[in-house]
Amino acid sequence: MSKFGLGRGLAEINAEMGAVPDISILTGTERVVVRQVPLAQIGANPDQPRKTFTESELADLAASIKEKGVLQPILLRVVQNRPYMYEIVAGERRFRASKMAGLTEIPALVKQISTENAMEIALIENVQRENLNPIEEAGAYKNLMEKCGYDLSDISRLIGKSESYIRNILRLDSLPDTVKKMVEQGAISPSHARTIAVAENPEELAHKIISGGLSVADTAGAVKQSRRAKTSRAYQANTLSPSVVREIESQISASIGVPVKLREKRGGSGQIELKFATRVQMEELVKKLTQK
Repeated sequence: MSKFGLGRGLAEINAEMGAVPDISILTGTERVVVRQVPLAQIGANPDQPRKTFTESELADLAASIKEKGVLQPILLRVVQNRPYMYEIVAGERRFRASKMAGLTEIPALVKQISTENAMEIALIENVQRENLNPIEEAGAYKNLMEKCGYDLSDISRLIGKSESYIRNILRLDSLPDTVKKMVEQGAISPSHARTIAVAENPEELAHKIISGGLSVADTAGAVKQSRRAKTSRAYQANTLSPSVVREIESQISASIGVPVKLREKRGGSGQIELKFATRVQMEELVKKLTQK
């Protein structure tokens, strides 16, 4: 199944029904109509990128809904084997506020949407409206990569942002939960968090940023003085010192009886080169390497 089977049909739906979720990926040939769906039949999307909904924000929207009603329908998809009939694709904030306002039904568009496309829609809606904090955004990108097999170029085309931007945001997902919470609460900035994400001790550095009022440049200097995380490129690029490389070469050479050269590349990949002087020596080497 190709990714992004999206982009057609929204204009027709707009013309027929007016306001719909601010996304351009409602597709298909079936006729879509707005219906009143009982709130009790609706469940939240477990892959919803946005995890934080403030009470004050919901209260303001609930007050508006009490006065004017729900002006924009939410988007639902039919699901099976769940305790509810419909799952929210876009509009969870309106759904929550409607509950708070005491409504029992909500206007909704119901479409047959795959899990992959539902994740795309939820991400695009939140990114377009700038609803996500950086930690939620990083989690959403990682979710698409792990559950849908997307790579950086796929997500870049999906949301219209560069691969380097996405790569930098994804660094936040590797942080400990305690540091993620600091970012969400505004105790440290996303730029600080991206800088310390490559360090072995990001939580310790985060506390130093807060207590010392460190700038991003100061933080970068502190990271250079600290050990790198095993998942960082810098760590992988410098894992083996020259003395360790020579020791490994000597061990392998002593075991198989031929000169050995170990070459490690950036990121931890590399190659081991074996040298032989004659065909007889080659045959003996092959025998050693292949014998069980």
